[in-house]
Amino acid sequence: MSEEKKSKKEILLSKLIERKEEAKVIRKIVGIIVLALLIIVGGTAIGGYLYVKSALQPVDEDNNKAVKVEIPIGSGVTSIGNILEENGIVKNAHVFKYYVKFNNESGFQAGNYDLTPAMTLDEIITSLKTGKVMMKAEFKITVPEGLQLDQIAEKIAEKTPYKTDEIIKKLDDEKFIKGLIEKFPDLLVKEDIMADGVKHPLEGYLYPSTYPFYEEEPSLNTIIEKMVSQTQDVLTQYETSRVEQDFSIHELMTFSSLVEEEATEKADRGKISSVFYNRLEKEMPLQTDPTVLYALGEHKSRTVYDDLEVDSPYNTYQNRGLPPGPIANAGISSIEAVLNPDNTEYLYFLASKEGTVYYSETLDEHNEKKAKYITSEQ
Repeated sequence: MSEEKKSKKEILLSKLIERKEEAKVIRKIVGIIVLALLIIVGGTAIGGYLYVKSALQPVDEDNNKAVKVEIPIGSGVTSIGNILEENGIVKNAHVFKYYVKFNNESGFQAGNYDLTPAMTLDEIITSLKTGKVMMKAEFKITVPEGLQLDQIAEKIAEKTPYKTDEIIKKLDDEKFIKGLIEKFPDLLVKEDIMADGVKHPLEGYLYPSTYPFYEEEPSLNTIIEKMVSQTQDVLTQYETSRVEQDFSIHELMTFSSLVEEEATEKADRGKISSVFYNRLEKEMPLQTDPTVLYALGEHKSRTVYDDLEVDSPYNTYQNRGLPPGPIANAGISSIEAVLNPDNTEYLYFLASKEGTVYYSETLDEHNEKKAKYITSEQ
């Protein structure tokens, strides 16, 4: 190979290497630029996401202090958002506006509202659509099914500054009861709840539910009236069935309380209800232990033979028919069981320690099951 050809080849190779290096540098530069752009775009997206997410949250979850907000007639979503932001109810008016449009919300009402920084966007929207204020509750009182009046008084005392004895005294106060009768005439009948022998007029009329309160210290009147009102609301849906079966409200609440107190977690309330119906039809005493314990004023799991001798109109071992009034509060499942009992021939039932309920049509069969499932467990 001549020197001239060799030189040209070396020059060409040198240029190829140089171009290769340049390409590597360019790829690096392009890669850095692309990466930088991705970081910028990604960072902006993440930042935007976090910003919007934050703007969707309450301004201050712990601040329940009401702020008076006026929404003028004819206000659109944009102006409403601005008003809410200016009053510290939402974090960002634009986010509120797009949230409303995204969820296709409309029908906001003009008016004066007491809103708080602790409210969520959904709560604010609901308030503006219904004209009602959806505030965060200061506290809640949960009343389970099957509680007696003194136990409910304890639940109220746990969440309020009132003492149990003070609450029971209010619940039995004749003047207070008469005021409730005037407010709830379709629910509370004086001749029933204040009849001779009734232990507590409002026993069974404080419905089992969770009650939110928006004042730090609501009055006892307010707390009790809310529970009585809930009972009325629940019973309204069963009005037709109750009337058709010729039940007074007091009879329904009394019967339902017996089912509630006898029911266990595994029990079929419809069958228990049928047992009581069958015994009533045959004019047999109901012989239900919870009524005896109620007469004694005690809370214990089982009765003994001496307990059955207690002299009280609530003692269903000594008295036929229903007791003078409810012995506890009953939930919907027990009320429905009374209005729609199972069709059985059972006259007896008993529950084992495990909660399984055994039913019998005859006394002999009942005694056999008692020996097998109750006596053998003791």
